Amino acid sequence: MRPGEERPVEGGACASVSDLELLKLRAAECIDAAAERLGALSRAIWSEPELAYEEHQAHGVLTRFFQSETPAGSWAVQPHYQLATAFRAEWGSSGGWAAPRPLHLGFLCEYDALPGIGHACGHNLIAEVGAAAALGVKGALESLAGLPLPVKSGPTGEGRQPALPVRISPFPPRGSDTEKVIPDDVLSPSVTVKYYGKASHAAAYPWEGLNALDAAVLAYNNLSVLRQQLKPAWRVHGIIKNGGVKPNIIPSYSELIYYFRAPSMKELPVLTKKAEDCFRAAALATGCTVEIDGGAHDYYNVLPNKSLWKAYVENGKKLGIDFISEDAMFSGPSGSTDFGNVSFVVPGIHPYFYIGSDALNHTEQYTEAAGSQEAQFYTLRTAKALAMTALDVIFKPELLERIREDFKLKLQEEEF
Repeated sequence: MRPGEERPVEGGACASVSDLELLKLRAAECIDAAAERLGALSRAIWSEPELAYEEHQAHGVLTRFFQSETPAGSWAVQPHYQLATAFRAEWGSSGGWAAPRPLHLGFLCEYDALPGIGHACGHNLIAEVGAAAALGVKGALESLAGLPLPVKSGPTGEGRQPALPVRISPFPPRGSDTEKVIPDDVLSPSVTVKYYGKASHAAAYPWEGLNALDAAVLAYNNLSVLRQQLKPAWRVHGIIKNGGVKPNIIPSYSELIYYFRAPSMKELPVLTKKAEDCFRAAALATGCTVEIDGGAHDYYNVLPNKSLWKAYVENGKKLGIDFISEDAMFSGPSGSTDFGNVSFVVPGIHPYFYIGSDALNHTEQYTEAAGSQEAQFYTLRTAKALAMTALDVIFKPELLERIREDFKLKLQEEEF
């Protein structure tokens, strides 16, 4: 099997349609051949949930998986890539067709769990998809009879993200049997609001006190009323973390924690300003002082790359995946993810995938579903779609060029 004679653009290669479809078939076959080992990897991570930056067992499972792949040493594994529990496994070869530099493709693995509820976001499945897609791409490219390829590919664990030209990260959706490739919101997490008042006996002389709990309640209600004027895609949610110590003591201290979400970094400061006005108004009304900590956007919105997600949707449909409509792809409520930060550095997509259950994520039912055998079919199907899309990027220079143009255009729109 040989690629076509057409000269590629930087980092790209060309293959005939029939050759490319055979490569995609080979990628799917390689994933199926590794299904048992991939399922064991997922179950090992699911059975011992670990919080973010503490995923030592999961990290070991993943690094050993690639280190044990045959032939020995075929994957270059950096077991502590930038962080103690991050890793990078790379396979590839440079050269071929006089390409100026190799094309890098990355599959992001997540493997941390939620406190108290385990893998209720299905990160064990995300890790499995990343590993499986990487195996599929490697197996397909190895079938080209040793021809040197201008490509490097592999999964990377969460941590400081390397500058890869194309990045793909899957995510299980929220109780739906249709799948989507949807941008996520920009998040301003852990905004802590502290009110300082004056303690007093609540029965004997309450007029001597300044009630910090009243300030917190007013702030909470202010934001609840504000929701009527918020844009449909804006999200505000919070809790009162501290509201006093005893009913007969006027609280001298209270504390709230809020998250703010908006579709873009342009809109988030507008939302944040409205919320902070609500916090300060509550302090003014009660005579308390207020301290607002945080508010910087830790998570960027995901920059959509239509050329890349169209390629993914096309491959997914060939595998029997049902997707929501294109209009719905870029509307409606969503969450936030650190993949958004990655999407401002390199082009990428963050597709959601069905796992065979109607359970909503962040629930005990979803944790159970993420560890089920039924989820395996959908997980590996997603990995196949990602691997097939990666092969399109490698062997379709015009697609790679469109992906880069989409990326540049979206950065300009964000004025980033």
